[in-house]
Amino acid sequence: MTDQSTPPGPDSGAKPDLGVIDAYTPAQMARRVETAGVAKAGLPLVPLFALAVLAGAFIAFGAMFYTVAMTNHGLGLGPARVLGGAVFSLGLILVVIGGAELFTGNVLLVMGWADGKIATKGVLRNWGVAYAGNFVGAVGMAVLAYASSYMDMGSGAVGATAIKIATAKVELDFMTAFFRGVLCNTLVCLAVWLCFAAHTVVGKILAILFPISAFVALGFEHSIANMYFIPVGMLAAGNDAYVAVAGLLPAGAGLTVGGLLANLVPVTLGNIVGGGLFVAATYYLVYLRPHS
Repeated sequence: MTDQSTPPGPDSGAKPDLGVIDAYTPAQMARRVETAGVAKAGLPLVPLFALAVLAGAFIAFGAMFYTVAMTNHGLGLGPARVLGGAVFSLGLILVVIGGAELFTGNVLLVMGWADGKIATKGVLRNWGVAYAGNFVGAVGMAVLAYASSYMDMGSGAVGATAIKIATAKVELDFMTAFFRGVLCNTLVCLAVWLCFAAHTVVGKILAILFPISAFVALGFEHSIANMYFIPVGMLAAGNDAYVAVAGLLPAGAGLTVGGLLANLVPVTLGNIVGGGLFVAATYYLVYLRPHS
């Protein structure tokens, strides 16, 4: 009788189980993404909305971390943006590992829709509820962040950084914001896609780290992150101390509800195209569409 506690030796002829070591293949990942999408589309309203609020809050935590990292860094453009991207990755790590419903990641539902497994109504319902919940979570965190006075750090330097980040976003023209949104969610959905190749928490974190760091370092636009960045910048622009440190005159002139909407509309549309067309639809055509 073989001792099952002893691993097979090099000459035993038995092969170790590599199931938890080898990554899933892209074809397997496509099926896993589709299956997850079907489950997401079927979530009841209350859990879906609650998880979406959490996702907005989680992305806001990453944005808060990014704001501090970008304050008085002294690293130069490239290294600073790479650092900022690495710390911003916290947001998607919390979403994926902690479990939450993020609109930009849920654009991958296009794969199940294209395969006839999810109805158009189901996709739009999921996106609408997720987007609304993400907005509540992100804006709520902006209010909490401002109320916590964390932006007082560095004698108001963090608050000044928040104003500068938000101002740069509302000054983008429509097409620039749109194409930055396309490129952003291509990378975000690829990060989520890569997570479906992993068996472990560590593997998922590593799958997230590089695509998310890249989109942030490259200056692309994420609609849910902007639901935090712009409102918190609007709040910070009402603080004379932060405005003085920011040195922007007139500080926060474009930081209005209109400025927020002018950013979110093109960025959101771009996020849908980037994730839905460049990732979900492409992988559907390669791995799920019946081939003659």
